[in-house]
Amino acid sequence: MTRFAYFCGHEQWHPEQLVEHARLAEAAGFDMVMVSEHFHPWVDDDSAAGFAFSTIGAMAAVTERIEFTTAVTTPLFRFHPAIVAQAAATLDRLSNGRFNLGVGTGENLNEGPLGYAFPKYAERAARMREALQIMRSLLDGDKLTFNGEFYSTDRAKLYSPPVHRVPIFLAAGGPKSALLAAELADGVITSVKDPDETNERVIQPLKLATEDPRTVLATRWTLRARDEDEAWEVLRPWRGLRAPGRLEAVDPADLRERADLMPRDEVIGRYTLAYEPAEIIASYLPLVEQVKADVVTFQMSSRDQAGLIELLGKEVLPELRAR
Repeated sequence: MTRFAYFCGHEQWHPEQLVEHARLAEAAGFDMVMVSEHFHPWVDDDSAAGFAFSTIGAMAAVTERIEFTTAVTTPLFRFHPAIVAQAAATLDRLSNGRFNLGVGTGENLNEGPLGYAFPKYAERAARMREALQIMRSLLDGDKLTFNGEFYSTDRAKLYSPPVHRVPIFLAAGGPKSALLAAELADGVITSVKDPDETNERVIQPLKLATEDPRTVLATRWTLRARDEDEAWEVLRPWRGLRAPGRLEAVDPADLRERADLMPRDEVIGRYTLAYEPAEIIASYLPLVEQVKADVVTFQMSSRDQAGLIELLGKEVLPELRAR
């Protein structure tokens, strides 16, 4: 049965706001919150950038049932993979076994500001291969000596281990990451624009590469807006996400300037607009019926976020669960 997640974006809301959103999401009936992990946001004028691991710890303290998944953190540069494993184990303990680790190969927006070179995908994937091995081994309780091309450990061990087996999900937008997930992770996190393309590029390669089941967590961006003016208002913290050169950018000011030079309808056109419950249901139903995701994530922004969460719980989740 499909489960449903609510996305908590550190690029838009401050940590104390996200803690409240997680509490509201649990009350609304969501099964999980997906929590972004960024050092810099996508723009500099209407944004935030709290420390996700601390935020999740606070979320765990005000909830009882809902799960948490990083969406996603990068265990390649700012954090040694062993430190990410330590953070995951700590959050699993603080949440009494409700934490899942979502990882990805990252953006220069988070690594470049701290002086790290941001290599091409091939090197990042090679680093991720080593990182996945290190994190899985430590989370499984091993005392690990590892000598890789990029990372090493000397008898490393987590002395506050997790209280359950922490799943590791790898962000995948294409077949290369899907194949790596099939080999070394428990599933994928994938952003869906075109369900057919997602099935072709991510889901099918994942399934063909392994006979063992892998979890699919599918996300989709939707703006709760009646028209383009309202859409632009709720999109403000995220408009740099669609600006050219986003993977190479370091300064959110650059992305904000590039986005604001683009035709407004071009930026908005890269998102789904939905306001009424039926429209929201129609936006996310393909992730249930076509992608057949194990977890469907509502990645939404609106003028009234608390009201949106309540609406999703009352009028959208029951209908999608009935499908």
